[in-house]
Amino acid sequence: MPRRRRLETGTPWVELSTTAQDWKDADPALLAGMLAELHLIRAFEETVLELAGEGLVHGPAHSSIGQEGGAVGSIIGLRTGDGVTGSHRGHHQFLAKALTHVTGGSFDLGALVTDDVQALLQRTLAEILGLAQGFSGGRGGSMHLQWLEAGALGTNAIVGGGVPFAAGNAWAQKHAAQKDADGQPGGGTDLTIAYYGDGSSQIGSVLESMNLAAAWRLPVAFFVENNLYAVSTLIDDVVADTRLSVRGQGFGLPGWKVDGMDPLAVHLATQEAAERLRAGEGSAILEADVYRFFHQNGPYPGSAFGYRTKDEEATWRERDPLVRVGREMQKLGQLDRAAEVAVREQAQAAMAAAVAALVEDDPENAGTRRIRPELWPDPGFVDVGIRSDGRELDALTAAEPARHTGGWRDLKYVDAVAGVMDRRMETDERIVVMGEDVHRLNGGTNGATKGLWKKYGNDRVLGTPISENGFVGLAGGMALDGRFRPVVEFMYPDFMWVAADQVFNQIGKARHMFGGDNDMPLVLRTKVAMGSGYGSQHLMDPAGVFATSPGWRIVAASTAADYVGLMNAALALEDPVLVIEHIDLYPREDRVPEGDLDYIIPPGSAAIRREGADVTVLTYLSMVHHSAEAIEQTGIDAELIDLRWLDRASLDWETVGASIKKTNAVLIVEQGAQGTSYGGWLADEIQRRFFDWLDQPVQRVTGGEASPSISKVLERAAIAKTEEVVAGLERVRAGFGGRAAEGGAR
Repeated sequence: MPRRRRLETGTPWVELSTTAQDWKDADPALLAGMLAELHLIRAFEETVLELAGEGLVHGPAHSSIGQEGGAVGSIIGLRTGDGVTGSHRGHHQFLAKALTHVTGGSFDLGALVTDDVQALLQRTLAEILGLAQGFSGGRGGSMHLQWLEAGALGTNAIVGGGVPFAAGNAWAQKHAAQKDADGQPGGGTDLTIAYYGDGSSQIGSVLESMNLAAAWRLPVAFFVENNLYAVSTLIDDVVADTRLSVRGQGFGLPGWKVDGMDPLAVHLATQEAAERLRAGEGSAILEADVYRFFHQNGPYPGSAFGYRTKDEEATWRERDPLVRVGREMQKLGQLDRAAEVAVREQAQAAMAAAVAALVEDDPENAGTRRIRPELWPDPGFVDVGIRSDGRELDALTAAEPARHTGGWRDLKYVDAVAGVMDRRMETDERIVVMGEDVHRLNGGTNGATKGLWKKYGNDRVLGTPISENGFVGLAGGMALDGRFRPVVEFMYPDFMWVAADQVFNQIGKARHMFGGDNDMPLVLRTKVAMGSGYGSQHLMDPAGVFATSPGWRIVAASTAADYVGLMNAALALEDPVLVIEHIDLYPREDRVPEGDLDYIIPPGSAAIRREGADVTVLTYLSMVHHSAEAIEQTGIDAELIDLRWLDRASLDWETVGASIKKTNAVLIVEQGAQGTSYGGWLADEIQRRFFDWLDQPVQRVTGGEASPSISKVLERAAIAKTEEVVAGLERVRAGFGGRAAEGGAR
């Protein structure tokens, strides 16, 4: 018979509740601050529901009425340098952090609303109404509230989507360069709290972030507001263990479970967790049992939709955190009923004033109100701030390698990849490299990070777990913090689909979504591996997908010297930049200019590799070399343009346009599949811009419809190389009356 021994995790997990003595021991100023924030948030939320009922809130109104205790209790003890990320139901989280920032958590209950508090309430309401004076110029609305100055890093419409950013902010806090008494770099003591709900607790990004935070001992607390329902789905329906804080045990995270309707209990639990975080002992998880008094969205109770009972709602309403704090303060003689009523009346008056500043009677519809027309954003603001204007490159030295007149240094392309990163890490301590196997293999799987780990160590070259959604999101949080410039490697571009939320919904949209001012200095490196036999899930070209996704810049270098200049520019821009490499180029014997490799190739800098008059060939990466071979074989007088910068805003339209006006024909060449094609959008844009100069339709060379597969024969059949470019050129020649090659091209 086998022997059995009961195992214990050794990780603390406690339930904390308050006693009468805890309330007696609490600082009266703390309780007054709690009461003030609770009432201000409640009045704010009631106002939002009122306006939503009048049709003045465009979009959802996810009120936090009933849940305020969790946010106020956990945030009122924070300082401005601490960060919070919020959920889609995040008005209370945002307001608690913002109110604590402008008041220090200290309120005079007799004069509750200072000018700063009034301005905050009005500006927040303006954002929810979509108005220009809002924190994000009306772009963020109810679900995207951000005020970086206050440490409010952003609420998030994607369930669980903001949690990786919180981990990244905590990484930046931990590693921020501070000086201790001996003048040596030392970590700070700021912390971050990631708020999410019971519905988010099943999301992979949350669990991936927990793992990273635990492994790297980051000062981040995972705060789950368990309100029992994800819209109408009861937590019991979707999990076997409803004790959501127990999940910390699997990652070695100590946990606190607390009654979220008791703000003091939440505060005490958070303070205990904060001591751990500020001491550098690692992360923690807190679970607060709360209850939203209304439905997922709008001014109706959940019982109106049949998924909750009125009795259940009434039971929870009896535990209202506002009532709890007021009652306890009255017991202690710190407040009387009249003063409590006055607090509520002041909060309501503040909201009435905010509404009066934003809303007016509708002169065309008696008895109704409308948004004041002059407060709407200018429609011209719609595309402002998708990316930076690039002025950060102005002070740097731009150079064109093809015009270099000095000496050259021979090396392989992949050594230039590692070499320029080494140079930049040497001169810029903000740069941090991260990805799977970028460290211990001494260069990753292809040698692209060779020597960096040994030279710069674990603090700047981070080998990550296999969790792209988690670690690229963490890098996004680092970039948003502004003190670091993460360089993330995706071993293969197909893995971006695993991390699509963080790549496209979070990182790509962050600047524009929050008003156009957020810098997001992040570089994402990946390689096209067509021809390597790795099959359908490892071989895609990501250019087409990223080119149709707002916010991203894209570079693709066909030579080592170009790679240096393009990577230098990517690392200087305040935007997310996708840097695409190609496995065929890595071993290619190449050269770079002698010197420090500090020049840049700025956006809008295509290179004409061959001048010609018959057709403009537009391409990038290894297909530049295949196209050159094809032009030589066909004898067609083609102008070969290496695009280098591929995104809509950075592409060199001047060079492309001048060539098209000369040749009157275009052939776009790429290697990958038709469905995710880069050339698809480019062909459309070209015919719109240059239709009058085209003597025939834009021609394209691509791979096949399917992703490349494992068989060597089938893989070759699925991708484009020199032979396919030859056929494409012959097709162009046929368009001018010449004889096309047999079989044509895809």
